[in-house]
Amino acid sequence: HVQLVESGGGSVQAGGSLRLTCAASGRTDSYNVMGWFRQAPGKEREGVAARYTGDDKAYYADSVKGRFTISLNNAKNTLYLQMSSLKPEDTAMYYCAARRYSRCTRVRGSQWYKYWGQGTQVTVS
Repeated sequence: HVQLVESGGGSVQAGGSLRLTCAASGRTDSYNVMGWFRQAPGKEREGVAARYTGDDKAYYADSVKGRFTISLNNAKNTLYLQMSSLKPEDTAMYYCAARRYSRCTRVRGSQWYKYWGQGTQVTVS
C-alpha cells in the first residue's frame, strides 16, 4: 500500500506563488507515475500535471501550462507542484495521485490513478 500526504496549501493573493508537497510512503515501488489534480466546489476533479518517476518529462493541463511546474525528488519520495502567477480560478482542493504504468505521456483523468492523498486547499483571492 502507498500513502500520499499533501501539504503546502494556503491562501494567497492573485499573482502570488505556492509550492505544494506530496510525501509518499509505504510501498513506493508500487507506482512510477505521479500527478496533481484539483477540484473546485461543484466541479469535476481536473488533472493539472503529471510525470513519470523515471525521466524528466512533465505534462500539464493547458490551464496551468507556463505557470505550474511539477518536480520530483526520488530520493525523498516527494512530489512537488510549484505554482506561480496564481489566479482566482486556481482556487481548489489539490490532490496528489500515483499509479504504476509503463510510461507517462499526458495528463490523464482521475479514474486512471490508484493511490490518492487527502488533499490540500489552495485559495487565491
